[in-house]
Amino acid sequence: MNEQDTTAVLSPIQTQVEELEQISQPESTNSSQGHPAEPAGQAGKTSPERKRSGKTPEPKRFKIFSGSSNRALAEEICKFVGVPLGEARLQRFSDGEVHFQLLENVRGADVFLVQPTCYPVDQHLVELLIMMDALKRASAGRITVVVPYYGYARQDRKDRPRVAITSKLVADLLTTAGANRALLVDLHAAQIQGFFNIPVDHLFASPVLVSHFRDMNLPDLTVVSPDAGGVERARFFAKKLDVPLAIVDKRRTDINVTEVMNVIGDVKGRTCLILDDIIDTAGTLVKTADALLEQGAKEVYACATHPVLSGPAIDRIRESRLKQVVVTNTIPLREEAQGLAKIKVLSIAGLLGRAIESIHMETSVSTLFN
Repeated sequence: MNEQDTTAVLSPIQTQVEELEQISQPESTNSSQGHPAEPAGQAGKTSPERKRSGKTPEPKRFKIFSGSSNRALAEEICKFVGVPLGEARLQRFSDGEVHFQLLENVRGADVFLVQPTCYPVDQHLVELLIMMDALKRASAGRITVVVPYYGYARQDRKDRPRVAITSKLVADLLTTAGANRALLVDLHAAQIQGFFNIPVDHLFASPVLVSHFRDMNLPDLTVVSPDAGGVERARFFAKKLDVPLAIVDKRRTDINVTEVMNVIGDVKGRTCLILDDIIDTAGTLVKTADALLEQGAKEVYACATHPVLSGPAIDRIRESRLKQVVVTNTIPLREEAQGLAKIKVLSIAGLLGRAIESIHMETSVSTLFN
């Protein structure tokens, strides 16, 4: 193609081409052709092609989105870390199917999705999976699922023939749906972390609970594990408070049915604090309190991370001899329980907020265990 043809093809941007040629040619060449020399300030002028991207974007902040299970906790976390809650629309069709739509750009963003899989467990789990799918298809850079309460965690092994291991199944579902990382709080069994093929940060609510009971300064305190499986958790708690440890030998006769056998440790004349991860029907909790009082305990308090409080739990706590039950807001407290004076709720929004910041900044999360 000759010079005339080339000029004809490029004529729509001829002015830009001429500018580029002037920039690339030495000053003497411009002068020899009768053109004035470029001002000194134009020598380093950026070409039009390099201006197309506009100004350099600011470093990307992380984004936090929430499902419907505990929006209040997500809003509290956002307030703590100083970012707005992500805009999204979560609706349901008349037959109950979930429809989720992101209302802001998440391309390349570090996204945290807050959704405890509490009651109704199946509904909130499916919500979480659908929200992750939407984020993945919107090209989110990294998706971290923040699951303060991990549903289906109590079925973590084959304790009888022909049963499912649901905690492994849920881990597979979260990974397949698009989770790149998981942030969990007080798993029912710590080994559930091993069911994930993605990084897992397992937080404990104990720093929040320990701080509360340290401030209460209860006299002659003994921490009590309601079963053998919670001994490690209770030992850590007792060590932080620098108090003795007792254990209740519990045998489970059926689902949600337990029988307390005996108390291991001296609780006579002492204030006892029962420590558990979940309060479901409160059957174990009330029977443990009764066993401790029969062994001569002066007062019995209880604390747990996850206030599931299903079935007759609230009535059992109301009618029990427990002095106080302290829980956290991993799960929103049922309406019937909100007016019960015996139940006190502590917030873990600060704990989760600091963990989210650490994950985003790629700093250590282990400092939050103290």
